[in-house]
Amino acid sequence: MTINSIGPHTTIEEIVREHPELIKILMDYGLQCVSCGEPLWGSLEENAREKGVKNLEVLIKKLNQTMKV
Repeated sequence: MTINSIGPHTTIEEIVREHPELIKILMDYGLQCVSCGEPLWGSLEENAREKGVKNLEVLIKKLNQTMKV
């Protein structure tokens, strides 16, 4: 299944698997573990909250604007 739109409940695994071009943006927002080898499980919202991302809506908008469909 291809992700056409990212929301707070989209999982990190789905984003990385379907749209690897978005990894840099995740890293820019402090979700560094995408590249360090530590598995990130759960939703974008859960991980953003855990990492202290305060502007989740801005992150989601940026991911959707950058996503190659």
